[in-house]
Amino acid sequence: MTEMSKYIGANIDVPAGDIGVGEREIGYLFGQFKRMRGSHEGTLTGKGIGYGGTLGRSSSTGFGLIYILQNCFESLNESIVGKKINISGSGNVALFAAQKAIRQGAIVQTLSDSNGFIFCEDGMTESQLDEIILLKTKTRGRLSEILLDSVAYHENDKPWKIACDVALPCATQNELDVNDAKQLVENGCRFIFEGANMPSTAEAIDHFKSSKCVFLPGKAGNAGGVAGSGFEMMQNSQRFYWTEAEFDEKLKTTMTQIWKTVSETSAELGHPGDYLLGANCAGFKIVADAMLANGFC
Repeated sequence: MTEMSKYIGANIDVPAGDIGVGEREIGYLFGQFKRMRGSHEGTLTGKGIGYGGTLGRSSSTGFGLIYILQNCFESLNESIVGKKINISGSGNVALFAAQKAIRQGAIVQTLSDSNGFIFCEDGMTESQLDEIILLKTKTRGRLSEILLDSVAYHENDKPWKIACDVALPCATQNELDVNDAKQLVENGCRFIFEGANMPSTAEAIDHFKSSKCVFLPGKAGNAGGVAGSGFEMMQNSQRFYWTEAEFDEKLKTTMTQIWKTVSETSAELGHPGDYLLGANCAGFKIVADAMLANGFC
């Protein structure tokens, strides 16, 4: 941060957390930024509540992923209730996606870390998930340490071999390869919504598309985190705190608008249901229009 502080700012570039960088690390970084610049501004997001953070930011990516999944189900006259969901990862995205999915009536079967995954055939309860959240966020332990009824640990393996309706890759880039994709499709998975950044390889995506699965890329699926960072910056500028309910309502509205934009764009381009195309083209158009308007092209 001593060096990076020269190049970031609320109106320049705004870093946020990711793997290995949570609220604790953001706090250290923000403290050094203030020491270097003598300024308290919305330069980093994911801050603690006591020094400029916001209620709802830590859960925004995971919650947003479930909200946009629900938008998809509604468009197909389906429901998330009773859907079997496999989630990879056990960071903020995975844990809060699991929490929201359970609250909405889904059956969350798996979570994972770099050493293996846990599987609960009947679905994790919210109290079980609370223990896992405590393990991962407070004691910083491994999933292999968890001892819960009806929860089995699979060492050095991925959750994609378990039959499910929905797969939510929420761990890391290129975690889901074409062999994983084939396993998912063979076992009846119909919906793949990315919570991490580019977790599916190009070959895996091709297989999902050729198998007529509903695939949503991370640029749309995990946009709730970016929206949450924007909400945090808005509150920093206003010197004002929203309630968690206010934050959540704005997050829902944002994810619904993203779903509408992606689905409408894919239809306008003559490929309804191709949400990869819809997300790519909608995102490109927003950037291109701004560049043209500002004389960059």
